[in-house]
Amino acid sequence: MTMKSVIHGCLLIAAAGLWSCSSRQPAAPKGSVSIIPMPASVSETADSFLLDKQTVIVAGNESDKKTAALFNAWLKELTGYELEVKAQGDKNAILLQTGNDGTNAEGYTLTADHNNIIIKGNSGAGTFYGVQTLIQLLPVEKARAMYVPGVSITDAPRFAYRGLHLDVGRHFFSVDFIKKYIDLMAMHKLNTFHWHLTEDQGWRIEIKKYPRLQEVASKRKETMAGRYADNKFDGKPYGGFYTQEQVKEVVQYAADHFITVIPEIEMPGHSLAALTAYPNLGCTGGPYEVGTRWGVYDDVYCAGNDSVYLFLQDVLDEVMALFPSKYIHIGGDECPKVRWEKCPKCQARIKQEGLKDEHALQSYFIQRMEKYLNSKGRQIIGWDEILEGGLAPNATVMSWRGIEGGIAAARQKHDVIMTPGEFCYFDHYQSRSSNEPLAIGGFLPVSKVYSYEPVPAELSSDEARHIKGAQANVWTEYINNTNYLEYMVYPRAAAISEVLWSPRDKRNYDAFADRLKVHVKRLDLKKVNYAKHVFEVTGKVTDNGKGGVDVVLSSKLDDGKIFFTTDSTAPTPQATPYTAPVQITHTGTLRAQVYLDGKPFGNEYNQAFLFHKALAKKISSITAADAGHRPDTSFVLVNGIEGNAAYNDNEWFGFNGKDMEAIVELDSIQDIHLVGINTINAKGDWIYPPKQVVFAVSDDGKTFKEVYKQNTFAQQGINKVRGHLQAVRGKFVKVEMQNFGRIPAGAAGAGNGAWLFADEFIIN
Repeated sequence: MTMKSVIHGCLLIAAAGLWSCSSRQPAAPKGSVSIIPMPASVSETADSFLLDKQTVIVAGNESDKKTAALFNAWLKELTGYELEVKAQGDKNAILLQTGNDGTNAEGYTLTADHNNIIIKGNSGAGTFYGVQTLIQLLPVEKARAMYVPGVSITDAPRFAYRGLHLDVGRHFFSVDFIKKYIDLMAMHKLNTFHWHLTEDQGWRIEIKKYPRLQEVASKRKETMAGRYADNKFDGKPYGGFYTQEQVKEVVQYAADHFITVIPEIEMPGHSLAALTAYPNLGCTGGPYEVGTRWGVYDDVYCAGNDSVYLFLQDVLDEVMALFPSKYIHIGGDECPKVRWEKCPKCQARIKQEGLKDEHALQSYFIQRMEKYLNSKGRQIIGWDEILEGGLAPNATVMSWRGIEGGIAAARQKHDVIMTPGEFCYFDHYQSRSSNEPLAIGGFLPVSKVYSYEPVPAELSSDEARHIKGAQANVWTEYINNTNYLEYMVYPRAAAISEVLWSPRDKRNYDAFADRLKVHVKRLDLKKVNYAKHVFEVTGKVTDNGKGGVDVVLSSKLDDGKIFFTTDSTAPTPQATPYTAPVQITHTGTLRAQVYLDGKPFGNEYNQAFLFHKALAKKISSITAADAGHRPDTSFVLVNGIEGNAAYNDNEWFGFNGKDMEAIVELDSIQDIHLVGINTINAKGDWIYPPKQVVFAVSDDGKTFKEVYKQNTFAQQGINKVRGHLQAVRGKFVKVEMQNFGRIPAGAAGAGNGAWLFADEFIIN
């Protein structure tokens, strides 16, 4: 009898130092089947496979041998050894069996029992994904031998296109990191890497025919520091680009992981870096400077200049030689028409082609480039602005400004990749904690990513066939290093992977979060700096009906214990254990942390509260806030929490171009010594302070007397309006905030309505 047979029949009871023998193969530990994205069908058995150094991998073709090597690389991290790869074998083996089923090439089956693990892929890609699932069946703890649970899995993706994007124009990332990015994509069965290679702020790919793209366009003199509205710069030159050899290396690496790389070469907008290198391609002829601030620039490729099209054709020729992908992404987004409106060449082109306007000129530009790419056997993808002026005949649309572009394109029988910012922009904040690092704005927690449904309900079944999948986008204005990038992408990318792979009717967020507890240990093995918000302590602030607020604390870590403090000290296992809602009885900070096995898990809840007379009092009237900055209830105005400077915490009421009014009703007529409210001055983001704020007091809620007025708000960021009063009594307090109105000429967003922000109505 071999040692392996002995182990199969005997269970070592280490604690007692005894061997007990059984004829049945032991089952793997409970909870060991924890796979992301969740397979279409999983059946567990009371069996298991013992993987040890004698196990072999059977791989019959070159593709499967590469897949076996990738499995061995993972296994070596856990066990210290690799398995022998053989052409044949049928016992104590992992058998990779690749077929040729084109109905769903990425599908596979996986069975594991005490004899073998058999993975049958419909293609090399299917076998590869089966192996990715096998990796997730392995324990995450390091050991010399390990049990793989007995399972029968039948699996295939719901969507053919499962994408993850990376902008390297704003900030550049090394080839080694790009490979890690691809590794993590493969782990989550994502199959398309959208590489955003050119931008106003930097051109990142070598084009041999145009060396100034490397010499000039790849560099900028400095970079914005801090928030856009701060208008500060670091004064440090910045640059970088990928050589064509490096690009080939990345493309091959991705192919080995069954990932297609789609390059994006922006046109006609977001082209300032290229114009700096070759000024003749712009409408004015320059001089130009590679962009140093974020946002959109007026200088774009001249649509009336034939040299532009020849330049881009030359560029695309070199790009196509590097990227074998069916699709080439040509951008097409955020292209201002202001230069075209005044450019004689562009106006001549409009007249010559019989075009309606500058929007039609953009369509002409896109269609001309599409015809060239079609002539080379390629197709274009563009952002949904390519719908403007008429869609190019064979174009695929990426719908990013909501879902409307995707709906319109699908109804025109064009293929669509859904990527709406509300659900798919990983540069948005993922927590409302004041401790979050700087992001571009918005709020997109893992739970919201997971809730996304890529097929709009408005589409018929025939139209829905054109929704080929979805993609998460990672724009890097504020993401300047790999640690921060990983923090922004994971585990949100794990959530989108399940949205795109798993059957819709089997998705369940609580079950996903439960599996994520195990999955993050795999991310630990890959040294990923993932965000831990899914397991952080969250607090729901409620009106307790007693003239105050309670905070209900919770965590997705079911086995964890929450401890809290109300004196601003750090919560430890020696602090107060959480058993019931925490009542806020004074001004201070509530801090809470979940612990598992004596160790902190996830992020801490840390929330400052103001205790004042208006706390949880009735709001008898309030102007309706605009969509996008409309908290769930007016209670937020008197919940004791002051909104943060990033205004991403659902505390701020926003009013676009209109005034704000609110009335708070106290319990009785009483002395009032202070009235206050917070507002924001962030003109770079179109948020203006009010022209004036007026407080008035009343005994009956009908006749009000003005008690305080303020009309200067100099501070950038949050302005805390505070009126100190003497000998004032009342039951009702009204605040009126006058909106700035239209944004003045020369300012960001000129001509649009200014936003007015308000939060926390304070009375004392």
